[in-house]
Amino acid sequence: MRDNKGFTLIELLIVVVIIGILAAIAIPKFSATREKAYFAAMKSDLKNLASQQEIYYSDTYAYSDVEADLAFTNSDGVIVTIQNVTASGWAATAYHMALGTDQGCAYFYGTAAAPTVGTATPTQPGEVACTS
Repeated sequence: MRDNKGFTLIELLIVVVIIGILAAIAIPKFSATREKAYFAAMKSDLKNLASQQEIYYSDTYAYSDVEADLAFTNSDGVIVTIQNVTASGWAATAYHMALGTDQGCAYFYGTAAAPTVGTATPTQPGEVACTS
């Protein structure tokens, strides 16, 4: 009687297949969660920019397109562009470097023209619109 210890090739193959199936399910879920985090960072940055613009407006009675004047710092990987600055409004767009340039968020306030990012355009002043 032989005392064979260890796993057979079939047993190892079954374990590898099960791990592959679990990975095929988990990896897309992880990617979707990461993309949601990128959009949350962009939304947060636009809302923080809106707060900084209002603080600046309360001091100077004007809006600014210079981030240094606003003491605004964006999140890592997020590119915020201030545009359409007028005496009574402003607009901004946000993109994340890990996403494509057609994916991002847009925001406007006051009488500024609403910017468009991909297919997203905010319909109300103070609303953040994102492509996803």
